[in-house]
Amino acid sequence: MAADGGVQSVRRAIGMLGCFGGGDASLSLSDLSRRTGLSTSTTHRLARTLTGAGFLEQETRTGRYRLGPSITELGQLSFHRRGLHRIAPELAELARITSATVDLAVRNDRHAVILSGGSLNPDSGVGLRRPLHSTALGKVLLAWDPEGSVELEALGPLRALTGRTIVDHAELRAELARVRESGYALNDGESGDGIRTVAVPVLDGQNHVRYALAVRSTPLVISDARIGWFVTHARACARALEVLLIPPAERRLRPSV
Repeated sequence: MAADGGVQSVRRAIGMLGCFGGGDASLSLSDLSRRTGLSTSTTHRLARTLTGAGFLEQETRTGRYRLGPSITELGQLSFHRRGLHRIAPELAELARITSATVDLAVRNDRHAVILSGGSLNPDSGVGLRRPLHSTALGKVLLAWDPEGSVELEALGPLRALTGRTIVDHAELRAELARVRESGYALNDGESGDGIRTVAVPVLDGQNHVRYALAVRSTPLVISDARIGWFVTHARACARALEVLLIPPAERRLRPSV
């Protein structure tokens, strides 16, 4: 029973930290209680524990909570150990060549989480997480899933963001097969009207996706006739990112000259 209680406490702590994943820089105790579904007293005890460990900090004047220095430290460690501090020039060059917004993402449960790129609002964090089913980034992360077989039903109901969003699991499965066959994913107004995105995988030596790389603009810029041109440049950048982000022993073999 004690072990079960410990697991529950960990889940609650993770859930509380996850409350800050949106655009709110700080949250009140009542905000946290409402979002976690916990009582005020339980929320207060958990927030106090997380504050003592540095994962949260409390504003003296307002009493509101925000993410603490321990989160910042771990985030910086992860960012640098992944090698993400080295990729900005590659993403900037792709954005310059294509005159489009460029993003790099990884999968976290049902979302594609953008690690670096032009879609992020550094002040609010808006744009950090994108649904897998309605984005080119997400389709890439699903199509080359490391497990080799994605249980799409585990994504739950597929919410329609526009009239073009795929909301049927069987239709999404067929779309992922097309993505895998063509080597890239297309989001044509499925996450927002007037937006077109192409995405390609950053693959390791086992042909598993480590990251997804996307180029986003409008259908006027990424026209039907020019999709191949954008995919070609995105793939070239993805190969460069493989060198920067994947350890040598885990990379794909380069074709012999």
